[in-house]
Amino acid sequence: MSDKKNNRPVIGVGVLVWREKQILLGERIINNQMVCWQFPGGHLENDESVIVCAQREVSEETGLQIKNLRHLGFTDKPFSAGDKKYITLLVSCDYSSGEAQALEPGKCVGWKWFDYEALPSPLFEPINIFLSQQANQKKSDLYSLHCASQVLPVAVAGEHK
Repeated sequence: MSDKKNNRPVIGVGVLVWREKQILLGERIINNQMVCWQFPGGHLENDESVIVCAQREVSEETGLQIKNLRHLGFTDKPFSAGDKKYITLLVSCDYSSGEAQALEPGKCVGWKWFDYEALPSPLFEPINIFLSQQANQKKSDLYSLHCASQVLPVAVAGEHK
């Protein structure tokens, strides 16, 4: 029974930060090598709301302030990273202020803004999974999904529930 418990997916939160029609991606590194392009994000902590997690992760990783957060979707297929399996919840938001900085240089070389219709490759696996899901459901592109999603009430800094 403990083997099954250890195989349960961990919840990750990926954050699509938009500045006009550009999206922020970072060069993800593992063992000091660039592996793929990723959204800011990380693990959902105990008793933390998804929105608070998104705000925290963007601030911790990039130093940016964000606004107009929206639930965008989730990956419906677990993927593996390290010795864990993940399901990723995706939050979309608008850039508010700041200059993107690589505040966790052991995980990310740097951050760049990309036109949403010309994303670099390779992309981090949860991004590929989500894009594939959207294509299979014949849904709009990422920017259209962002614009069509309802803005959520503002989360209070430090709020966990």
